[in-house]
Amino acid sequence: MKNLFDFKHFKGDLFGGITAGIVALPLALAFGVSSGLGPSAGLYGAIFISFFAALFGGTNTQISGPTAPMTAVSMVIVTGIIAASGGDINVALPIILTVFLLAGVMQIALGIIGLGKYVKYIPYPVVSGFMTAIGVIILVTQILPSVGYYPKEDVEFVEQFKPHAEEIILDNILKEEAGEGILVLEDFKKTIQRAENITQEQILEESQTLASKESSGVIGAIKVLPRALNNINWLELILALCTVLIIYGFKRITTTVPSTLVALLVMSSVAFGFGLDYRSIEEIPSGLPIPNFGIFTDFNLSSIAPYIFTALTLALLGAIDSLLTSVVADNMTKTKHKPNKELIGQGIGNSIAAVFGGIPGAGATIRTVVNINAGGKTRLSGMMAGVLLLFILLALGPVASQIPAAVLAGILITVGISVMDFKGLKAIPYMPRTEVIIMLIVLILSSVWNLVYAVGIGLVIASLMFMKKIGDLTAQRSDLKPLYKGDAWPSSIEFPENLKDEIFIKHIKGPLFFGSTSDFQQLANEIPDTASTVIIRGDRMQYIDQSGLYALEDVLVDLVSRGKNVLLIDILGHPRYMMERIDIIPDLIPKSQIFDSFEESLIWIKENVNKEVKRSKTVIA
Repeated sequence: MKNLFDFKHFKGDLFGGITAGIVALPLALAFGVSSGLGPSAGLYGAIFISFFAALFGGTNTQISGPTAPMTAVSMVIVTGIIAASGGDINVALPIILTVFLLAGVMQIALGIIGLGKYVKYIPYPVVSGFMTAIGVIILVTQILPSVGYYPKEDVEFVEQFKPHAEEIILDNILKEEAGEGILVLEDFKKTIQRAENITQEQILEESQTLASKESSGVIGAIKVLPRALNNINWLELILALCTVLIIYGFKRITTTVPSTLVALLVMSSVAFGFGLDYRSIEEIPSGLPIPNFGIFTDFNLSSIAPYIFTALTLALLGAIDSLLTSVVADNMTKTKHKPNKELIGQGIGNSIAAVFGGIPGAGATIRTVVNINAGGKTRLSGMMAGVLLLFILLALGPVASQIPAAVLAGILITVGISVMDFKGLKAIPYMPRTEVIIMLIVLILSSVWNLVYAVGIGLVIASLMFMKKIGDLTAQRSDLKPLYKGDAWPSSIEFPENLKDEIFIKHIKGPLFFGSTSDFQQLANEIPDTASTVIIRGDRMQYIDQSGLYALEDVLVDLVSRGKNVLLIDILGHPRYMMERIDIIPDLIPKSQIFDSFEESLIWIKENVNKEVKRSKTVIA
């Protein structure tokens, strides 16, 4: 942290931090609303993640906070846990924040064990499909608030769920009594009495929870879209559309002032100043954020266990999101970030944010770019952004509570569009078909099913495709050719013409691993019975795995059992080490038949092949 308090760049850090904080404000509020925990959760996340990720992170100019990918996953987590908690946010909140805290701790662990350097190996089609899916999710789910439609407030829609709501309430009563040991025939009258005491308010509340769950996500939003279009609140729609127009239009005038902030201020001022009957966001609490100690006092391992994998996914997504932004910062500042330290910083920021009720976040590309362009040089810029947001919370919290919900929906629509990887989509006609398939699979599954599983499936398919490609290339390049069509004959070696014409060349040109073993094993079948000597050339076989090693052993055993002389040439360090470990060398192939060059092997053939057998054939593999 030697540059942490380097005040030589204080002016640039101050302007960079303030500018990035101003850009972060409307996005933090919008992401908080989108997550389902309210605008204050987004603001708390932006404050703590920005400050502590900068303080402990490994990228000097990075600005962190809630981002579109992290919010999309958080939204799924929040919706699922609230539904599992009977629709009661107060019951669900400690569990939700514990999952967020666990994700932060996992990020710290990822940094400590040094996994940051492996993020660069994630294939572009997987990242492209995922980012486009995030854009689709945000865009589609914000259609409903943009037109002023909220499913849980649609009386006719909620009414459909009342029978199911009654079933759930009765089922919960039975489960509670079974756990208390009173669900017996003698006390069944108590069960009936409890059922009779169920109020219409309880049924309505459960029905609204079911209605919200049914309309959540991309599929849910599409299902209720016809109802939304039949119940448009035109004022909300106008506010959202004007917000979008200002965001895109103001960029054409200047980019010095963030267009999202301009749209937020202009539309909120118009709506509030003219006394319009609009829907405002949830109230933002005034005063300092207070730790939510329910995370610790109400901790229950059984309630958290189902979400451990989800927390790991959130941690990995945050790691990827942050480190990709770090690469952008490196390119702009000509510096080099520390990936593992960055993960630790992000983990600390997310952990502290969770304790104070904030949503998780990561390195934010747009805010980081704004910071650098405004003069930010050190970690102090990210800390300044967090301090600015804290000041806004303390001084302007009540004012911010008057922001129209439709304005934040309009902001999120532009965020969803900007997150999509249009570069990757435009390249589809020119991309290899396998990469297009991977991208589309991740895009579709992430949009309509599960973000976590979609990325996992995409990575597995991409890995399998890559291994098949490498295996195919090794097989294609390791072809069998007559000498005059293959390697050039060394001019320094005199060799009988009749023998030279009958020699074949076959290199192992590429790694010998489980993806190429089946083709290699065909080698034994290609060796003619009349051949007396086989030369295996490994000067281009840089790597061999256990499958390849045993395949090689099987071929050598077959050749030796058929009475062939087997010579090894130019075997590189790692493959030779592996062969020695399982005694291929010297048990199958004595060291006298291992050569460092092609010329040495040809001399051996000339001196040892029976000169009287003029029609003997030598095959070089």
